Amino acid sequence: MKYKHLEEGIFLKRPNRFVAHVEVEGKEEICHVKNTGRLGELLIPGTRVLLEPAGDTRRKTKYSLICVRKDDQWVNIDSQVPNKVAEEWIRDGNLIENVTLVKREQTYLHSRFDLYVETTEEKWFVEVKGVTLNVDGTAMFPDAPTERGKKHVEELIQCLEDGYRGAILFVIQMKGVTRFMPFEERQPEFAEALRKAKEAGVEIYAVDCLVDGESIQADQLIPVQLGHNY
Repeated sequence: MKYKHLEEGIFLKRPNRFVAHVEVEGKEEICHVKNTGRLGELLIPGTRVLLEPAGDTRRKTKYSLICVRKDDQWVNIDSQVPNKVAEEWIRDGNLIENVTLVKREQTYLHSRFDLYVETTEEKWFVEVKGVTLNVDGTAMFPDAPTERGKKHVEELIQCLEDGYRGAILFVIQMKGVTRFMPFEERQPEFAEALRKAKEAGVEIYAVDCLVDGESIQADQLIPVQLGHNY
């Protein structure tokens, strides 16, 4: 997944979930934040960031905040990009073999799953979650409680009972992590839903990403740890 053009700035403050103040070439600009998570460990005043020009003069904000510099690397915080990254990665023959069809945003039961995948022999629903939180080398999700995410995990179990295969793919929008874990302290219900899904046969994966000033792409699968017995 490539961006057309990103400009560098310095993060100043985030008055609410949707906007940030960033210094760009000596001028303070109000930017759209494409992620409603807390991002407290990333958005620190004085931190370098990458911005995407809006390109639409009707928008109230001139830029969107895309990447944040942390530990000498870029972390992508664009919540719209993990689905694109996952789709490209699966189409290229990763994770699932013999893929013949990939569709985005497929509705089934009461949920709209991120990806629907067909192979020569099977049909899959894949739910994709973007991860931006790195705690001492462990990627963690969610950054903020997500009832919608918990609901999708639970309904993947029903998909298996109806003859589909199901997977949850955590797209870690950075390098430098060695494992993935659910953030149990932030939302224990989501962690428990993951464990129940695993027991039911839902496949759970995590992949890190190569991120630079122009692109993000899935790189390597990393271990997933759901608890002491998982």
